[in-house]
Amino acid sequence: MSGGGAAAIATDDPDKPSQGVSGLWNISFGFFGIQIGFALQNANVSRIFQSLGTSIDDLPLLWIAAPLTGLLVQPLIGHFSDRTWGRFGRRRPYFFAGALLAALALVGMPNAGGLLVAAMLLWILDASLNVSMEPFRAFVGDMLPARQHAAGYAFQTGFIGAGAVAASLAPTLLNDVFGLANTAPPGEVPPSVRVAFYIGAAALFGAVMWTVLTTREYPPETLRRFEGAAAAAPEAISVGRGGPGWLAAGIAGLALVAWADLDKQLYLLGALLAGFGLAKTFAAARVRAGKGGDALTQIVGDLAHMPETMKRLCLVQFCTWSALFIMWIFTTPVVAQRFFGSADPSSAAYNEGADWVGVLFATYNGVAAVAAFALPVVARSIGLRATHIACLLAGALGYASFLLLSSPTALIGAMVLIGIAWASILTMPYAILCDALPPRKLGIYMGLFNIFVVLPQLIVSSVMGPIVKTFFMDDPTPVMLIAAAVLASAALAMLRVPDPRRPSPAARGRPAPAE
Repeated sequence: MSGGGAAAIATDDPDKPSQGVSGLWNISFGFFGIQIGFALQNANVSRIFQSLGTSIDDLPLLWIAAPLTGLLVQPLIGHFSDRTWGRFGRRRPYFFAGALLAALALVGMPNAGGLLVAAMLLWILDASLNVSMEPFRAFVGDMLPARQHAAGYAFQTGFIGAGAVAASLAPTLLNDVFGLANTAPPGEVPPSVRVAFYIGAAALFGAVMWTVLTTREYPPETLRRFEGAAAAAPEAISVGRGGPGWLAAGIAGLALVAWADLDKQLYLLGALLAGFGLAKTFAAARVRAGKGGDALTQIVGDLAHMPETMKRLCLVQFCTWSALFIMWIFTTPVVAQRFFGSADPSSAAYNEGADWVGVLFATYNGVAAVAAFALPVVARSIGLRATHIACLLAGALGYASFLLLSSPTALIGAMVLIGIAWASILTMPYAILCDALPPRKLGIYMGLFNIFVVLPQLIVSSVMGPIVKTFFMDDPTPVMLIAAAVLASAALAMLRVPDPRRPSPAARGRPAPAE
C-alpha cells in the first residue's frame, strides 16, 4: 500500500498484497540516506577524533556514548511506534524526526571545536539515525507479505550499500576531483571531510523524505484484519526472574574494577549489568502491584519472552556486530600505520591512508549492494541459514587476510569478501526473524533485536582500548585477527538457528486461512 504511483498489486494471497519494484523501492529508499549518515560516521569519526588530538587507544572510549544511546533508544522507539497512529502514519513520523536531527548533527560534527563537542554530536547523530532506522526494519514486515520479506530486506541492503559507497568515496572524490584539501593543521578537520558531511546531511534528509512522501501505511484496522484473531489475543504481563542477581553481578563487577585498578572503561560493563538488574527488579515490582502497563515493564517483559528463534539469532548478532565494530574503529589506524607508514593524523601519509579506507569501505558496500539481490536466489537453493553461514565465513577470511597482505591495493580483495558478509548480515537475519515474530510486535522486537547490534559496540568500546594499549600499540593490525575469530564464532552460532522456508500463518501468530 504505497503512494506516489506505487500502489499495491492485487493478489489472491490471503496475506498482505505483494509490492512491485516501485513499491519495494519506495518502502526502502530512505535507508539510502540513513546509511550515508552511518557511513560518514564509520569512515570518518575516528579520523575527526584523532585530528582533534585523540590517541588511538582512547578512540573506543569516545564511541561509547553513541551505542549506549542506541541501546536505550531502539527498544523505546520500537515500543512506541507499534502503538503510534496518526495523520502521518505509524512509522513515518519517526523516519522524519530522526532524519532531521541526524542531518543537523552531520552539519555540526566537522565543526566541533573540541573533543567534548565532537563526542556529544556523535551521540546525537547515532541516536537520531537509530530513531529513523529502527522503524524501517519493522516497516518491511508491516508493508510486505511473508514471501517478500527477503526481497524487502534485499532492497534495504542494496540501498545501504549504495549509500555507503557514496559516503565513503565522498572525501576522496572531493580531494581528487574538486581539489579540496584532505589535510588540515592539528586540531582542525580537513575541508574534504567537512564538505562531505554537508552533502551527506542533505542526501540523508532528502532520501528519508522520499519514503515519507511516497508511501502510505496500512491503518490499524487493516493490520488487525491481516493478523486475524492473534491481534486481539490478551497477554499476561510477565518479566521473568533474576533482577536482584543481575544487580548483584553488576555491583560486584564495579567493585572488581575498582579493587583491581582495572581500566576505567570497564566500569561501563558493570554499570550495564547493574542497570539491567534494576530495570528487571522495578518491572517485577510493578507487575506484582498490578501496574504493569508502563513502557519499561512491557519492554522488559517482551525481552524476557522473546521467541526461541530470536534468542538464537541474538547470539549470532552479538558476535557479528562485535567483529564489525572492531573493523570500523580500527581500520583507519591499521591501514594508515601498516600500509602507509604513519600514525600521525596530521601527516600527509596518514591522511592518504585514511582516504584509502574510504575507498575500501566503498568497495565492501558496493559489493554488498550487488550481492544482496543474489542472496534470495542462493537462499532458495541452499536455505537462509546455510547462505548466512557461508557469507559470515567469507567475511572472517577477509578480516584475517589483513595480516597476510602487504599492499594497500590487495586489501580490495579482502573487502570483497567482507562485502559478501555485509550483504548477508543486513538481509538474512532480518528475513529469518520477521517470519518468527507476531506482526503486532514487529517494532518492539526489532528494537530489542538491535540491542544485540548495539551491545557489542559498548563491549568493544570498553575492552578493545585496553587490549590495543597493552598488546598492539606498535602495530594494531592483529585486532583484525580478533575480528576474524569473532565473526567465525557467529557462523558457528548460526548452526543452532532454525532455517524457515515459509512458515504457516499459524506459526507466525495468526490462524491459517480456510482452504
